[in-house]
Amino acid sequence: MHAAPQRLSPLADTSPAAVVAGFVAMLVGYTSSLVLMFQAGQNAGLSSGQISSWIWALSIGMALTTIGLSLKYRTPIVIAWSTPGAALLVTSLPSVPYSDAIGAFVLCAVLLALCGLTGSVDRLLRRVPPALAAALLAGILFRIGIEICAAAQHQTALVLGMALAYLVAKRLWPRYCVLVALVAGLLLAAGLGLLDFHSLRLELAVPVWTSPTFSLAATIGIAIPLFVVAMASQNMPGIA
Repeated sequence: MHAAPQRLSPLADTSPAAVVAGFVAMLVGYTSSLVLMFQAGQNAGLSSGQISSWIWALSIGMALTTIGLSLKYRTPIVIAWSTPGAALLVTSLPSVPYSDAIGAFVLCAVLLALCGLTGSVDRLLRRVPPALAAALLAGILFRIGIEICAAAQHQTALVLGMALAYLVAKRLWPRYCVLVALVAGLLLAAGLGLLDFHSLRLELAVPVWTSPTFSLAATIGIAIPLFVVAMASQNMPGIA
């Protein structure tokens, strides 16, 4: 006798704690990586329309896949970008044409899919020396981290206040440390008169199509490092 399939009941499975957890996961993901995406696009000389289209595609893609997979497997599956991967793009994206970078993203996605479909993730990660993976991640994040020192020269109170808020929250509420640092930064920026919304104008993002192209330089400079960073710095801790 076969058991009757379970009916999907998202509203019945929802609780205030689950809603808060989902909101915090979304907020932390955006606040920790979105600024890197904008910085990468600006360094590469992309227009505001192209950057908006980039963020639009990411957001819609993550939303649809997260909702669909979570409902199908009745497991909290969150599809999100890689923060170390976003940091990698800050330095590597300006060195190749935008269409080549998109081709590198496609190639990286194919490699990730092959690892997942063939079940070779665990075997592959075991062959990557931990020191090599750590060194690659450190090299990517070093420039992002060192910019804190430069920012502290101009906005000392803001940087030190956010750092202190992060350290305190890391000790008391580690799950919400990024959110606490964000709130502290907003309050400090408002108090210091750094928030200026006069030129802010809300508009709907319009997708801009760019056909991917493929090049050896983009493959070596973006696709392979992005693949290694995603596997070593994101999937390895997740599997553990």
